[in-house]
Amino acid sequence: MKLTTKGRYAVTAMMDLALHAKLDRIALVDIAERQNISLAYLEQLFRSLRKANLVKSVRGAKGGYMLARCDKEISLADILIAADEHINLACGGGSTCDEVNPCLTHNLWTNLSREFFQFLDSKKLSDLVRSRHVQTMATQQDVTSIGDIPIHISS
Repeated sequence: MKLTTKGRYAVTAMMDLALHAKLDRIALVDIAERQNISLAYLEQLFRSLRKANLVKSVRGAKGGYMLARCDKEISLADILIAADEHINLACGGGSTCDEVNPCLTHNLWTNLSREFFQFLDSKKLSDLVRSRHVQTMATQQDVTSIGDIPIHISS
């Protein structure tokens, strides 16, 4: 399995949204700017994320996006599935393998695929955004987005 740009950007955008959840609604243009992702691309991704009930949108002058559920309830697997990433490491079938006549390594790849999915499902958005590296990067992004004037955000 190779993670596509779509999957990586979906995870990045969801992490950004979770990091800024205290602000209530987040405009896609802000995520695009902080994460250096095309706004048009984010709009496409957020349609899929909204359809999967991971985010909800609010219209109007103070509109934007927010998490549809608590970040402790959203897994990495949820995000990747919503972004239409294929989390299947199976051998892929073809003329040499199917469920009726499996190839020599069929069970190996099927079991590995199951374990990989369980791993992704166990990684919650809340865990990802609380890592020291992510917190450090988020602080740097917020400071640089305001300009050269350092600010201190009280907790």
